[in-house]
Amino acid sequence: QVRVVESGGGSVQVGGSLTLSCGVSGSIFSNKAAGWYRQPPGKQRELVATINDRGKTNYLDSVKGRFSLTREDAKNTTDLYLEMNNLRPDDTAVYYCTVGTFLGTTYYPETNWGQGTQVSVSS
Repeated sequence: QVRVVESGGGSVQVGGSLTLSCGVSGSIFSNKAAGWYRQPPGKQRELVATINDRGKTNYLDSVKGRFSLTREDAKNTTDLYLEMNNLRPDDTAVYYCTVGTFLGTTYYPETNWGQGTQVSVSS
């Protein structure tokens, strides 16, 4: 059974930093892509960052240069880390991680949504 657990959220002031962690377990994921989504209050969920099985990353334009996604793969687990710097109020959201696949340049999540982790940025 695949399990997704996010952690590391919190409340910070503008310009602060947080690193989100995600543990995905229950299968082999080293050949899979992965991604972080976020859902701001009252808004649709959006894809923030992806990483393929070779470590190549892509980011939402608004987080480029501020967020960094990395991964560590073991036999039946994958850990994802989203380092977030120079945080802004519009980064406030619940953040979710997923494992999935790319079809062309489009990322498709394949894991169920975890409980997410709340990030709140105040001015």
